[in-house]
Amino acid sequence: MSSLWQRFFGGAAPGPAAPLLAALGADMHSHLLPGLDDGAETVEHSLNLLRALRDLGFRKLIMTPHIMGDFYKNTPAGIRAALLQLREAAAAAGLGDVVLECAAEYYLDEFLGRKLADGTEMLTFGGDKRYLLFETSYMNEPLNLFEIIFGLKSQGYRPVLAHPERYTYLYGRLADIEKMRRDYGVLLQVNLNSLAGYYSPAAKRVAEQLIDAGLVDFVGTDTHHLRHTETLLSRALPQPYMEKLLHLPLLNNTL
Repeated sequence: MSSLWQRFFGGAAPGPAAPLLAALGADMHSHLLPGLDDGAETVEHSLNLLRALRDLGFRKLIMTPHIMGDFYKNTPAGIRAALLQLREAAAAAGLGDVVLECAAEYYLDEFLGRKLADGTEMLTFGGDKRYLLFETSYMNEPLNLFEIIFGLKSQGYRPVLAHPERYTYLYGRLADIEKMRRDYGVLLQVNLNSLAGYYSPAAKRVAEQLIDAGLVDFVGTDTHHLRHTETLLSRALPQPYMEKLLHLPLLNNTL
């Protein structure tokens, strides 16, 4: 990590509490908005997570609550209301130096297809770049995966597949992931804690393969609770692949 810090900031590497991820600028995948999904439950919880991510060096958080069928029935209006609530609380708590924005993590299901067909507003990030974060089942490849991707692109969205290293149906299919990115224009986002083996040893191996192949466009913390930020600091940051990952031409600092 020392050489990475010297590359971006010069001088000796800092202590463990220093902002090692400051070069990324933005975290574009987290679940800090209170009371919307399986992430932060209260505003106080959100503020604790916000402090932890600020201490890691992030100065912009694009928070992406789940939108999933009948389970997490979040709407753009509800998500924006939670964002306003958190912005006000963050300013009152002296955390106003972190830019807070919102998008969503859309689950690829029949409801997402209906939203596309109906022209329903969907939350994106990156301004006019219109990046749209989506996830799929971890076990089963959706039969309409490429139909949805085509639909998203035809409506001007730029699809970003969340944590491809966690989908077991993609294991052993690195060439197919590369084709999805190259031929279908799907950008790929890796979870930083995958490098610590937090989700599984297999997810760690696939994350490393994606890094070796240069197939990572964004990284995110996917923070739901303090266990995620603690793991990131203590176990993910020291990983040798962290330096290799952060040397890729990631798009986080363009947001």
